[in-house]
Amino acid sequence: MEIYKDLSNPKSKEFEQLLNTQLSKIVIEEGKIIEGKINKITEKFVFLYIEGLKSEPVLDINELKNMGLSEKIKIGEKISVLLEKIEDKNGEVVVSANKAMKIEGWKKLVDAYEANEPIMGKITSKVKGGCIVEHIDTGSLMFLPGSQISDSPLKDISHLMNEVQKFKLIKIDKVRGNACVSRREILTSFKKEDKAKIIEKYNVGDIIKDAKVKGYSSFGCFFHVNNELDVLVHLQEISYSRVNHPDEVFNIGEKHDLKVISVDKEKLQVGCSVKQLSPDPFEHIENYELKKIYKAKVVKIMEFGAFCELEPGLTTLLHSSELSWTKKNITAKKMFKVGDMIDCVITEIDKDKRRVAISHRLTKENPFEVFEKRFPIGTIVNGVIVNKNEYSLFLNIENLEIDAFLHCNDLTYLNNAEEELQKYKKNDNLKVKVLEIKSSEQKIRVGLKQTKPDPFDWFKDKKINQTITVKIISTDSRGLVVRPEGCEMDFVIKKNQIAINSADARTSRFTGTGDERIDCAISELDISKRKVSLSIKLLEEIEKKEALKKYGSDSSGKNLPFSSLSEDLDKKKKK
Repeated sequence: MEIYKDLSNPKSKEFEQLLNTQLSKIVIEEGKIIEGKINKITEKFVFLYIEGLKSEPVLDINELKNMGLSEKIKIGEKISVLLEKIEDKNGEVVVSANKAMKIEGWKKLVDAYEANEPIMGKITSKVKGGCIVEHIDTGSLMFLPGSQISDSPLKDISHLMNEVQKFKLIKIDKVRGNACVSRREILTSFKKEDKAKIIEKYNVGDIIKDAKVKGYSSFGCFFHVNNELDVLVHLQEISYSRVNHPDEVFNIGEKHDLKVISVDKEKLQVGCSVKQLSPDPFEHIENYELKKIYKAKVVKIMEFGAFCELEPGLTTLLHSSELSWTKKNITAKKMFKVGDMIDCVITEIDKDKRRVAISHRLTKENPFEVFEKRFPIGTIVNGVIVNKNEYSLFLNIENLEIDAFLHCNDLTYLNNAEEELQKYKKNDNLKVKVLEIKSSEQKIRVGLKQTKPDPFDWFKDKKINQTITVKIISTDSRGLVVRPEGCEMDFVIKKNQIAINSADARTSRFTGTGDERIDCAISELDISKRKVSLSIKLLEEIEKKEALKKYGSDSSGKNLPFSSLSEDLDKKKKK
């Protein structure tokens, strides 16, 4: 090292000059893209010379061919590579031409995105939500969303596959290395110049004839004008009446006249109005009267009713509940069609809310009020069964448009109501009695059993504790099923009401063949509630009490049919 102590030495100066001029210019770093010159080619590999490296990097010929660099595989040609490692574990230099191309391609994409310049690419395949586009210059892959393929919906894009065309970069993710492109932006930009010329033809106040409804949005309706321009009619410009959504007034494909109310040459937009083609009807809304019949034009039919026009610009809703008095769940589609002129009655006018409510059924007399006048409660009428369910019948009365309700409990006094219901079928004729009319609720109730004598009237002259004779019809788990003589109704004497002594309170004492007759007493009677309770036990208690009163001595009662009577007499004597 002594030779370099003296820097004035000519040899020292020569060495210093060599370091500064030659070696200091060669900066070799891993992760950088550098150029290498081809100095040797074999059957499978290409050898590069890169100044500053101690050995020659090697590239696979097939890799270069797959990258489209076949023409560069010549001695002396330069190829850009990414220096991955200056020296691996085997002491060799590791480089990649493919990675270098991707990095350079990404840089080109970023530069094009920042400069807002289009790039050339081709659609190579379809994926979920869109397509994959390959960058022509670098081979980088980018995503093309389905909504950005064209400026109008396309069912088939086969004619666009593998065709070189322009795309605009709309999003770059530098962290993840992802790019998103748009073909629609390119098409739109081409049309802007033409659209600007089209916009020049329209002025505020112009009337556009026969504009076609193209689509809806929550804020308005789009019309296609003269096969050259789409214009917007804002929700507030559709009608002077309140409109919640354009589909309440318009149908796709319909044609309407429009008035131009704004022209924006910068945004290339034309705003139009439908309502301004006619004067504001709410300025003379006082001319309309409530509960008066007017003609209205059906302009739109919905599931919940129909939108009708009393005059141009004055649109109102006819709700399905106001269509008919008698038809339940009726839809406007079954009654009207668009363009029909119908009668309606105005039921509400709210000038502040700019709302008018109408009714179609009020133009006709309420059939329930008519029914009530013709057939007051208590009238016997003819009815035909038109419907039936598990607990009732529905009858058409006297060929009116009204169905009356007949519950199964009103079919018979005697039999089981549900069993009785099974005897009747559709189109059967019945004479029924009108029991209830509720015009406000549109409800009429009738009864069949009320047209016949009420067997319960047999008890009208009876009273509690009175003795009656009954026939035992049958026995069951509840007790005895009995029928009073002269009455058509059956009643049950419960087990605990058969006898005073529990040992005698059993149904097996009776045959239940229908021939036996016994006496019993009425223990409960309520004519208004049609409730009666019978008891053999009560009769025994009454007779026993009378026997005690009549034969109240020591020697009396031994032969009476009451086993406990003598004991009771002894108790009475002691008292």
